[in-house]
Amino acid sequence: MLQSLIFDLDGTLIDSLGDIAESINRMLDQHGYPRCGVEVFKEMVGDGMEKLVERALPPEARNAATISTCVEEYRAHYDQLWNQQTRPYPGIVDALAALRAKGLKLGVISNKAHRFTVPMTEHFFGSDTFDHILGQRAEVPRKPDPAGAHEMAAHLGVPLEACAYVGDSGIDMAFARASSMTAIGVLWGFRSETELRAHGAHRLLTSAEELLTL
Repeated sequence: MLQSLIFDLDGTLIDSLGDIAESINRMLDQHGYPRCGVEVFKEMVGDGMEKLVERALPPEARNAATISTCVEEYRAHYDQLWNQQTRPYPGIVDALAALRAKGLKLGVISNKAHRFTVPMTEHFFGSDTFDHILGQRAEVPRKPDPAGAHEMAAHLGVPLEACAYVGDSGIDMAFARASSMTAIGVLWGFRSETELRAHGAHRLLTSAEELLTL
């Protein structure tokens, strides 16, 4: 029986694509590189800030020095823009409140930088919704490595076998399975049903309300 639900952030709890895209595109503007269409970011996000920037740059600019510079520029733009278009997905706020009322422990594990993950989660959902929030930190391997899951489980005091991880990407499903958690894929996010199934989703959800049936 599940004791805890742990969530991805971007594409699962919040639709953040517009602010990510505009922040990257402003960085590209600074260098005279072509902008990227918003929809292509659905395939770019999920592996952390450095990989996002690398994928957005034209191939001839994908060297370590340029990527490093552009990451800092992107971060500066995102600092200013992260709450302009970003919103929780429909039904998520109410579903989280209902899950807490049922006594489930809730957490967030994201490949988004920790310095964004914590304030963004608390901004959109308050400081009392989640028991623990973990973003990407240099000293901890990012998903799908299970290190973050073990850290979360230790903090919550719940065995990983009693946890489900809820996410929208193949990385999330691989992370759940590598961590011995139930892999729950959401179909309202950035990636496809095909990707979620290919990476081992145990169950797929079409609406936030279905979280209450887990």
